[in-house]
Amino acid sequence: MKVNGVVHTEPKDPRRLLSDHLRHDLGLTGTHVGCEHGVCGCCTVLLDGAPVRSCLMLAVQAEGHEVTTIEGLAAPGSPLHPVQQAFHECHGLQCGFCTPGFVMSVVGLLHEHPDPTPEQVDEGIAGNLCRCTGYASIRRAVHRAAELTK
Repeated sequence: MKVNGVVHTEPKDPRRLLSDHLRHDLGLTGTHVGCEHGVCGCCTVLLDGAPVRSCLMLAVQAEGHEVTTIEGLAAPGSPLHPVQQAFHECHGLQCGFCTPGFVMSVVGLLHEHPDPTPEQVDEGIAGNLCRCTGYASIRRAVHRAAELTK
């Protein structure tokens, strides 16, 4: 599978979850694991550009696909990805645990809806839970990211 543009060999254990493979085998710890049931969205990554829950997927299911994690959005020393920049500007994070999953979901949302309506924003972030911020700042960040990506 290709992760953040780099080809990796298949996991040794075919029962390994994609989230565990990313974190433990590849050292990409920006993919967080919260509920381990696909409810919280903390483990969201992009699979061929679409948001998926990596805790619900076996790593072998990603073979032949492109996986993008939060680490793959902006190269070290490069400017932040527009979604990351928007979350920073709009204070769309507090403790930060849920933030990588939100960011990846929003990247997928903006790919599908470059200028989302408030309803599309609500639907696009509905699969991610945040216990710290409420959602007002996150919604503002989504709209700001849409502006930054134009």
